[in-house]
Amino acid sequence: MNPLLSPFDTAPFSQIKNEHFKPAFLKSIENARKEIDAITSNTEKPTFENTIEALEFSGQQLDRISSVFFNLNSAETNEEIQKIAQEVSPLLSEFGNDITLNESLFKRVKSVYDQKDSLDLTVEQDTLLDKKYKSFSRNGANLSEEKKIRLRAIDAKLAKLKLTFGENVLAETNKYRLHLTDEADLDGLPEGEKEAAAQLAISKGKEDGWMITLDYPSYIPFMKYAKNRALRKELSLAFGSKGFHNDTLDNQKNVLDIVKLRFERATLLGYKTHADFVLEERMAQTPEKVHSFLNELLEKAKPAAEREFQQLENFALKLDGIDRLEKWDGSFYSEKLKQELFDLDDEKLKPYFKLENVINGVFKVAEKLFDLHFEEVDDIEKYHDEVKTFKVFDSDKNFISLFYADFHPRAGKRGGAWMTSYKSQWKRNGENVRPHISNVCNFTPSTKSKPSLLTFNEVTTLFHEFGHGLHGMLANTTYPSLSGTSVFWDFVELPSQILENWCYEKEALELFATHYKTGETIPMELVQKIKESSTFQEGMQTLRQLSFGLLDMSWHGIDPTNITDVKKHEDEAFKNTTLYPETSETCMSTAFSHIFQGGYSSGYYSYKWAEVLDADAFAYFKEKGIFNKEVATKFKDNVLSKGGTESPMILYKRFRGAEPKVEALLERAGLL
Repeated sequence: MNPLLSPFDTAPFSQIKNEHFKPAFLKSIENARKEIDAITSNTEKPTFENTIEALEFSGQQLDRISSVFFNLNSAETNEEIQKIAQEVSPLLSEFGNDITLNESLFKRVKSVYDQKDSLDLTVEQDTLLDKKYKSFSRNGANLSEEKKIRLRAIDAKLAKLKLTFGENVLAETNKYRLHLTDEADLDGLPEGEKEAAAQLAISKGKEDGWMITLDYPSYIPFMKYAKNRALRKELSLAFGSKGFHNDTLDNQKNVLDIVKLRFERATLLGYKTHADFVLEERMAQTPEKVHSFLNELLEKAKPAAEREFQQLENFALKLDGIDRLEKWDGSFYSEKLKQELFDLDDEKLKPYFKLENVINGVFKVAEKLFDLHFEEVDDIEKYHDEVKTFKVFDSDKNFISLFYADFHPRAGKRGGAWMTSYKSQWKRNGENVRPHISNVCNFTPSTKSKPSLLTFNEVTTLFHEFGHGLHGMLANTTYPSLSGTSVFWDFVELPSQILENWCYEKEALELFATHYKTGETIPMELVQKIKESSTFQEGMQTLRQLSFGLLDMSWHGIDPTNITDVKKHEDEAFKNTTLYPETSETCMSTAFSHIFQGGYSSGYYSYKWAEVLDADAFAYFKEKGIFNKEVATKFKDNVLSKGGTESPMILYKRFRGAEPKVEALLERAGLL
């Protein structure tokens, strides 16, 4: 019996074998086709209920299987799962096309859409109808038969290329290992980091020495603390050259193929560029608006970034006689300068940020703001022993959500941090079906002598991903495709980025930042230093984020047909944002998973866009009190629970009373 084809609520991980996935996909696609056929063969006049709602709730079995499989492919993959992904992705792409290019189905959808003004629809129903119609019109329903065939071919190719791109990045990350046997090579590294490196060496089959890898908890401390400049250089070049070695894991051709196919697809549908296609369904709306937004911030940030870089260069020269600051020097001297200016470094802070305490802290913040209660349970199946599972309730003991949390690096887990879901929220037949949400991160693991102690950056990352999690958990909409984080991409980062602000507030830190040995609450002078240092090198950080957004737009906001050299194109895109000398060995695009594997193509600007929203929104909390129930309730009722049911700006203005002001971000960043 295939456990994926039996009805399940929580994912039955212990029963699932890899051989179950492909048959489950094939059968659930077949079942979904029957549901579509039932809609198209309906002899009754098309209505919102028998067409739009029926379509919305079709394919739910396939959706659940897909969420289980692709979440495992990100968090607990292996070669067999990756092979299955390569086989099923084109099938899913083809099935998606079979729906959006189904003329009978589109005719019914269009019939309902054409009479929308005379239908008595709720706001959410109106949004769903608009979204369903656009899912056809924006995906080829109005194309000729010949162009539809080409669109299918493009989508099938893109599905495989994106997977291959991600697999190559993961393989490159796992392949590189720096095995050190001379302790002098670790000079500067804190004892906890040395212990972690020794433990890592043993786990990788080395009886002696220390191991450094390209996983963030290993890579970042080495770049920040190791005095050995030559080794920092080696590690930096290895990290920066993933997918750029002209070998079997090279991603240069994949990048060019992806951007050219995306462009062809967009022009096939009548759009000027891929960015024009994407941004039609974003708050920003046009590439011109994105460029204008990025360049306005660039104008404000660049002078500050150049001053900060000059300060860093002078500091490195004075300290160690470094007359040319390179990329592999940045983290090292920034950390030293930060310590000198603020007498603050992560090693002083980490004892106050034991992982379990930070988890409890973010739960307490959610309780004070939104009346949520988290209960750890052990009766929910997990895909790995390290995963923690929680049931979430409101103050009236109503079940709100299931929450999975997976915090440490593994060979089968891709890098970075993300929120995802195993089950959406929706309402049907009088039942409010609650969601299953997951946070996946790659934080510093525990060692034999110390528990997992987080850097402050990891603390803000945990709060960030948990903000996305709250967006999913507190969803309260009728339709699954409008639920939770199913919002415009440049709005989706608001709930995550606003939650980071609580990490800097005394009132919040006192809830969880206690010394893992003594239980002492974090001293207020350290809290003050955290706040004072929060704008340290903000100009450089802003410039870095803007450079990524501009690189993204350079790939997707033009006709890329004549681009032949990935590195040359990237250098040109970076020319107005470069501070460090360029390195010929490295290339960001070949490992830029956000835009070539994830969903951020033409959307990387969203992080900065959402920062404007979050700075403006948090100013409201600061004004009324960071745990003010009235403001928190307005945020929950108008943003977190509403998903994509209305235009984001309408939702935001309902919460805030006005449109966001870019000055709020510039002021917070110290750039005004």
